[in-house]
Amino acid sequence: MSVRDVVPQRREDPDPAVVAAMELLGQRWVLRIVWELEPGSLGFLELRRRMGNCSSSVLATRLALLVEKGIARKLPDKQYELTTRGEALGRALWPVWDWAAD
Repeated sequence: MSVRDVVPQRREDPDPAVVAAMELLGQRWVLRIVWELEPGSLGFLELRRRMGNCSSSVLATRLALLVEKGIARKLPDKQYELTTRGEALGRALWPVWDWAAD
């Protein structure tokens, strides 16, 4: 069985939603934020600390984008967490994390 037997054939014109998802996930630090928030909520400073060399301004911009897209939300106590949609994205990325660890 080849990869072509398992992977669905792609259309010439990708769905705009798929293109939008690729563009969002292709932005630097977005996947890392999802990965860091997957286990549970974090405050901005703790998230920034865990992300090492991500600047505060870039982190704030990416978090605002993820909130706007419904992937994360800011809680009243100023912590960030994944939404149901964000949790689904995190689960969808588990094979990527496993692939990277091999």
